[in-house]
Amino acid sequence: MRLASDEPGKRLWFVPDAYLPPPKPAEPLVNHEAVCLLNASKRDARVTLTVYFEDREPIRDIRVTLPAERCIHLRLDKPEALGGVTIPVGVPYALRIESDVNIIVQHSRLDVTQDNLALFTSIAYSEE
Repeated sequence: MRLASDEPGKRLWFVPDAYLPPPKPAEPLVNHEAVCLLNASKRDARVTLTVYFEDREPIRDIRVTLPAERCIHLRLDKPEALGGVTIPVGVPYALRIESDVNIIVQHSRLDVTQDNLALFTSIAYSEE
């Protein structure tokens, strides 16, 4: 039997390389990034995102509730998914993702600015 402290995942995650590519004219697909948050625990998770930039102050306190035993996919190009927050296009940024229960975080980017397209995905980094 697992204890609550043994639930899979971590409470603090980082995505150091994030970037929303500018749109490509006449392209039906949309450049975007997403974070998939998985809560395998039996308790809802209160998740807070911070967005860091090279040349401006961070965007803090983006709050999301992640229900117990569920996953959500937050499109980072959609302000409605981020409580009305807009992450600028064409600007490098990084993410800090904190939760009050253990979660698992995956980060993905779809870049349609080239003819062959590019999709990458990676588990975020956790130091805990």
